[in-house]
Amino acid sequence: MKLRKLKIGRTELPGNLLLAPMADVTNLAFRLLCRQDGADLTYTEMINADALLNESRKSFIKGLSSPEDRPFGVQLVGSCPEKLREAALFVEEEYRPEVIDVNMGCPAKCITGTGCGSALLNSPELVNAIISELTDALETPVSAKIRLLKREEKTLEIAHLIEKAGASALTVHGRTASQMYSGSTNLMEIRAVKNELSIPVIANGDIRDEESAERTLELTGCDGLMIGRAAMGNPFIFRRIRHYLETGEKLEVERQTRQLEDFEKYISLLEEHNLLSSINLRMHAHWFTKGLRGSRHVREKINGMKDGKAITELMRSSCQEKY
Repeated sequence: MKLRKLKIGRTELPGNLLLAPMADVTNLAFRLLCRQDGADLTYTEMINADALLNESRKSFIKGLSSPEDRPFGVQLVGSCPEKLREAALFVEEEYRPEVIDVNMGCPAKCITGTGCGSALLNSPELVNAIISELTDALETPVSAKIRLLKREEKTLEIAHLIEKAGASALTVHGRTASQMYSGSTNLMEIRAVKNELSIPVIANGDIRDEESAERTLELTGCDGLMIGRAAMGNPFIFRRIRHYLETGEKLEVERQTRQLEDFEKYISLLEEHNLLSSINLRMHAHWFTKGLRGSRHVREKINGMKDGKAITELMRSSCQEKY
């Protein structure tokens, strides 16, 4: 059995499969869907600390949870230690998550241009100040998510700083910021970080299926796996990977039927938690059409729709047609 328990701070998870924080993706409904399919810990979309302190309704909604959404983590993005501390204290009081994560890995220019995300990795002193500020002020365990730097020793320096500042866990995406999502994940550099730290290290990047999950665990020796883009429109990936790591066997699933069922559940959860008006439903529906028969034709039709039930009916009919 390659699936093992993961402990972050006081929270012991039944397994080690985590849903990555993803902007415009990991809303409460999607997190619940992934949890139903076997995710052990889910993270909110990244929440801008400044926006949260300015009482942005959109930022507030991102942190909403429910009793079924536990354990969960809230990810904050920012570059000012004092503002991040203030925002984290609000998050701790308002949402009571099991972990508060600091985004130090986002490579998007709109984030790095303000000195946040992966731009923080160029300022070790600031990284230390941010994590120290949070761990000193919070009762909630603190984690961070980083990317690799161009030189391994610089990555290790940042990782050590984060651990020494009191973080309870570290997630490493195995690409540099300049790579964005191109090229392959460098598993050996993730392994180097794991070998240096005593806190749990979670591997992220290129975990797309059962084989890549197994390979990442074996080559990095990491304590957990964080799955991101591969879960978009495909929350069932958690169940597949969990089953494979536990039994060594693959689940046989009819993909088209499964995706339709998941999308219908997703619509229901969005409605239940009053989130339909706060997401781009067409964009989300596109993800759930990946791999369907005639998916291009389906997506063209979706572009002209706004109603979730109409989109669901379209997807149902697409499963019954032959292209």
